[in-house]
Amino acid sequence: MKTPFSLSRWIGLWALLAAPALLLLGLGLASRELSLRNALLIGLPSLALYAVFAWWHTRTVRRALFRAEGILGNEPRPPSSWDAWTMLGELDATVERLRRHLESEKGQVALQSTTADAILNALPDPILVLDGQRRIARANHAARKLFGNDAVGQDLAVALRHPTALEAADDVLAGRSALVAADFALPTAEGRGFALRVAALPLAGGTEAGAGEGGVAAVLALHDVTALQKAERMRADFVANASHELRTPLASLVGFIETLQGPARDDEEARIRFLGIMRDQAARMARLINDLLSLSQIEMREHDRPGDPVPLAPLLRDIAAGLQPQAQAKGVTITLDLDETAPPALGARDELIQVFQNLIDNAVKYGRPQTAVTVRLQRLDAEQVEVAIRDQGEGIPKQHLPRLTERFYRVDSARSREMGGTGLGLAIVKHIVSRHRGRLVIDSDMGIGSVFSVRLPFVR
Repeated sequence: MKTPFSLSRWIGLWALLAAPALLLLGLGLASRELSLRNALLIGLPSLALYAVFAWWHTRTVRRALFRAEGILGNEPRPPSSWDAWTMLGELDATVERLRRHLESEKGQVALQSTTADAILNALPDPILVLDGQRRIARANHAARKLFGNDAVGQDLAVALRHPTALEAADDVLAGRSALVAADFALPTAEGRGFALRVAALPLAGGTEAGAGEGGVAAVLALHDVTALQKAERMRADFVANASHELRTPLASLVGFIETLQGPARDDEEARIRFLGIMRDQAARMARLINDLLSLSQIEMREHDRPGDPVPLAPLLRDIAAGLQPQAQAKGVTITLDLDETAPPALGARDELIQVFQNLIDNAVKYGRPQTAVTVRLQRLDAEQVEVAIRDQGEGIPKQHLPRLTERFYRVDSARSREMGGTGLGLAIVKHIVSRHRGRLVIDSDMGIGSVFSVRLPFVR
């Protein structure tokens, strides 16, 4: 856009500059010290020189004012000062307006930068800003926690040594792609998986420091999908395990029914024996379905903390009395060591019965014959009571302890099915204890036995 030229200001400045010279020439003519010819020879070049200077001055200052007005926009202009013809006063006022405007812009930029840092640090996912040389220019709190505080200023390869991530960053910074998405896993012990997104970040001006070709930087975002992948694997395992657990008794039932309808139709002895096996298989399916329904209901209520006071000593006595026939049949003695002064637990009575009945029943099943199962109730600290169930079984290998509460996980699958287990009991216990805001602690020594401890908050 061409800068407009002010004709009136040029004429005014020319007149202001030429006035002293015209005055001196007029005095010289009046005193007859200068002739008209000499006055013209002196005055005309001077007037032309003043006109050129006034044109250059007016044009230059006017151009500076016009550019400053373009920066200031619609900000109101102050009234012209006394030296408006030279435009120096107006230029001074405009420079002052420009200074205030730049200070305001600087404050806004600082505020935006602070706000951007706060937003980035509040994001749970690691975010990296890369310059054109693939150096990390900025990292949010999550990224610093993942890669370390010294990652800023380093090449991306120093913090994230994975070819997929490096290739994605190079493609974006080279301008081959505006957005690259990929998935990869870090080679760590836990095998953390990430969803990667790298997006181009255009910069104002392609020659800025840190800009890549065409003034492009990049934003790299990582989303940890380890939990999602684990949940997906658990879901697939759950479907496969549940199908397997149901398919086995169903196949037995179908086989026995076909046998009774065919070759054993008139065999009374076989019919009685097969019906007994069919009843056991149907009972196994019923237990499995009941446990699945129970687990589903507990998971639905897991975030709703129960708040009823439940005295644990009488509850544990009732459970032990109910399991005495099963224990006596195996020669196992259930010993109670109950602190009658222990405060009531905060929870739901029916669910706590399910927890302790499951744990004591397991202790009886997996304990060695002619041994004791000890149930101990005590106040653990100022916030919790503890119920510890100790058996004298074969023990559980240490590598199995972290997975005992997974659905359908069994240390000895054949023995568990033989004893009527569904593989869901400890998963149910874990979810109930979690709903009660408690903790399940498992300890075991091979050849000595296992201790399952349930720690629950109590009523104050």
